[in-house]
Amino acid sequence: MPPVLHTIVVGIISYLVLIAIIRLSGKRTLSKWNAFDFVVTIALGSTLSTALVSTQVSLAQSITAFLLIVLLQFAITFTSVRSRAIKNLVKSQPTLLLFQGCFQQATMTRERVAEAEVRAAIRENGIADVEGVHAVVLETDGTFSVIPDAGRSDSALQGVSGLPSYRS
Repeated sequence: MPPVLHTIVVGIISYLVLIAIIRLSGKRTLSKWNAFDFVVTIALGSTLSTALVSTQVSLAQSITAFLLIVLLQFAITFTSVRSRAIKNLVKSQPTLLLFQGCFQQATMTRERVAEAEVRAAIRENGIADVEGVHAVVLETDGTFSVIPDAGRSDSALQGVSGLPSYRS
């Protein structure tokens, strides 16, 4: 088969198979990305690219590679829900950037977050005063969660790195 025809045929079939595999793998495959999800996505893209342009790789090999990547992603996420060690290896921990109106400078430096970014997240939530914000958390997917008011127990902050053990 000529290389251009191979690219067209394998490309169409690989693309359709990849969509089917991702749909079958569930919503988790396309959730907000963390580092692990990013790697899986890059691997899928690289595999699709190789399938499209390489006449050395068969369609069966490409489909097998797609299935293997998604199966590994499923196995690791399945295991990480059941094992703290695997979860800590695969996912980062949410981190406290601001607490009771005070920026956590050391944490912000370590996480490479500027005050301006935290202030922008606060403004996006319609809040005018930084001092009135109870907490801002850098989530595992890189987004900011702004918690405007203290709760009775702050249970939503459980597991957040840098949370002081005291409550004032």
